[in-house]
Amino acid sequence: MHRQASPLLHDYKPASTTEPNKSRAFKWFAVGLGLPLLGLALISTLDAPNKAIEPASDAPVMTAIEGEAISPVETAGDAVFSPTPLVLAPEPEFESLTLTIRSGDTLDQLFRKHNLDLGHLTTIASLEEASQRLRKIKPGDVFEITHDNGKLVSMYSALSLTSALRINREETGFSAQLIERPIEKRKRNGHGVIQTSLFESAAEAGMSDKVIMNIAGIFAWDVDFVLDIRSGDSFYVQYEEIWQDGEFITDGEIVAAEFNNDGSTHRAIRFVDDSGRTDYFTPGGHSVRKAFIRAPVDFTRISSNFNPRRRHPILNTIRAHRGVDYAAPRGTPIKASGDGKVIFRGVKSGYGNAVILQHGGNITTLYAHMSKFAAKARVGARVRQGQTIGYVGKTGLATANHLHYEYRVSGVHRNPRTVELPKADPIAEKYRERFLATTAPILEELERFKSTKLATVAFADQ
Repeated sequence: MHRQASPLLHDYKPASTTEPNKSRAFKWFAVGLGLPLLGLALISTLDAPNKAIEPASDAPVMTAIEGEAISPVETAGDAVFSPTPLVLAPEPEFESLTLTIRSGDTLDQLFRKHNLDLGHLTTIASLEEASQRLRKIKPGDVFEITHDNGKLVSMYSALSLTSALRINREETGFSAQLIERPIEKRKRNGHGVIQTSLFESAAEAGMSDKVIMNIAGIFAWDVDFVLDIRSGDSFYVQYEEIWQDGEFITDGEIVAAEFNNDGSTHRAIRFVDDSGRTDYFTPGGHSVRKAFIRAPVDFTRISSNFNPRRRHPILNTIRAHRGVDYAAPRGTPIKASGDGKVIFRGVKSGYGNAVILQHGGNITTLYAHMSKFAAKARVGARVRQGQTIGYVGKTGLATANHLHYEYRVSGVHRNPRTVELPKADPIAEKYRERFLATTAPILEELERFKSTKLATVAFADQ
């Protein structure tokens, strides 16, 4: 049937009836060619998994910026996983308390005062490592405590410079442990020139009272530091400092020292034998100490000298004063002037409280007017030079606190300040070789320090 032509004008050419067939044919051809090529590309990719894909020279290159993290992009249905941080339980907080023992204090009283558990005190006092320490507390002892509302958690107390007691509460009860506290010894040198006294010049040089007293103690047999000191006298000393956990604790013992007094030079070096006994010797091995100390007390002045025709201050009669009186504050320790044995202790007429020691060589010494006796100075006991045997007082015929000291040879009184004192034993022969080997480098160090100081003084005087 013939279709009538439309009266409307067309501005395009009517499509040919054969075009759709050609288009479909081309598409099927492209698909047929593309599938094999895609397969070859996949096979090539699988055969070379590690080969980097190099971009074309004219293609843009993506470069990561150093120091910046690239955040993943969250897409719908594919949220990025972010783990929840683990929250730890907070450490329990305990209260800290420092207990310092004062005269008359007991741990029971202090536990009650600070509302600490008395049952815990009873428990820790029964522990073998802690019982002795807790029974023998003394003024100045310190206990560091942590507790939880009065319930003891831990306790720490230093037993000495090198040891401490630690108590901890555990699940099964309390435990006590003795722990070591390591120390470090450092050497230090000191030097001083005396203008008025050893104590003032040493203090100006930065030395502690302990170091000063040790210097005086070492040379006490040769130098009277109250009466013999001259302006211009000098000293050089090497001593130890005690450090613990990086902190200075105290000054230690003197290693070596030199004292120049009125033109005479005295040198001393420390030596410790196998028994642990410490003594000081000259570079040649002779003991710097004598068998006796001339002044067995730290005195402020000599209140009365040895005098056969002294007028007695109380009796007002001429009465020989057969000893030396050393004025000192009440309670000042009185020391044994030499090794010996206690043959008398008690009240002796005008001497008041007195102690008499028997020494070798038929020598005896007497110490009078004591306020009280030392516990270990009992009749029959052996005492060592420097050991405390009593304390200064004014018992008997005395007007003020002082020590009356007598020195007798075969029963005859001698002036303690001028009598020739016997020497102490030199270093034992079995230690001599070791002594010389160990002291040589110490003397070299002291000599180098001395040379440096002398050179500094000479330069300053120019």
